[in-house]
Amino acid sequence: MRNIASAERPRRKTARPLAAVIASALALGACVSPIAGEDGRYAAPIGNSPVVSNETPYSAGLRCLAGYAMAAGRPLRVAVGQIADYTGKEEYEGGRRVTQGAALMAMSALSKTGVNLVERFDTSVAELELKYANNRLIGDGSPDPSFRAITAGQFPGSDLYLVGGITELNYNIRSVGADAFASDPATEGAKGQLGYKAYVMNVAIDMRLVNTNTLEVVDVISYQKQIIGREISAGVFDFLNGTIIDVGVGERALEPIQLAVRSVIERGVLEMVSRQLGVDPAVCGGKDPLASEGEVTRPAPVQKALNARREEEVRRADPYAGYSHSDPTGDKLELRKSVD
Repeated sequence: MRNIASAERPRRKTARPLAAVIASALALGACVSPIAGEDGRYAAPIGNSPVVSNETPYSAGLRCLAGYAMAAGRPLRVAVGQIADYTGKEEYEGGRRVTQGAALMAMSALSKTGVNLVERFDTSVAELELKYANNRLIGDGSPDPSFRAITAGQFPGSDLYLVGGITELNYNIRSVGADAFASDPATEGAKGQLGYKAYVMNVAIDMRLVNTNTLEVVDVISYQKQIIGREISAGVFDFLNGTIIDVGVGERALEPIQLAVRSVIERGVLEMVSRQLGVDPAVCGGKDPLASEGEVTRPAPVQKALNARREEEVRRADPYAGYSHSDPTGDKLELRKSVD
């Protein structure tokens, strides 16, 4: 009888942790029900992260330009064309590695600068409604509707349009790793492991700003941004009074690739719009928050020449741009430049 009782004791000790594990699994399973609740859901979703604005370190500089855009005599109209992915990189499961919405990111960046955006990226709805209006099929919805008239020049034209593409996605430019292992000489002694890995990749974009009337390329930028990823792991293995303990923890993090694309686009838009408004990019951008100490900036003479070329283009388009009448009676017409 003693032998039987002594054999049952280890079984009971083993059965208790097993029962606890089963009970925990059943408790977790209770979070998902095969029958929908009163709210019509089988399970309540986890997470309570609020919706936040999608910002980059250059968003504040773009909004700073809005004041200069409003102060300009004639509002600048900009359209966005195709900014495609030319890297050709794809995921193993299928699909592209980088975003296909770079043009949409550029539109959001331009809207922050205060320039007037005109739609040229997706005009399918406008073209369909124009077709319906031409056939007198669109009215104003009143009880006695009248058809929408089509007038010449009802769509404002663009002064400039932005096009380009994502041209680089380079994996593992450089990587580094370190592993450490420590163990007690005894067979049942404690053992520990620690590891660290890091790697760097980059993404680049090339964009150009084109004069809509002359198709002259007035500005070109080519920027790249490096992206870092890291992995940290640690583990402990030990025998504690005959009980095996094996604990491992780890963390992986990768700087968002798509956010890096957005940052590069916003940096390029900040620089190009600054030059078109005749503003030094450093006024709103300041020191680039993501730049290195050795970053090459555009020389002042080149910036001055670009500003002069833009002023000449504005004068050719409108000889009276930037001037106002000083004599309200009109007897003596004197043109005075309102903005230096």
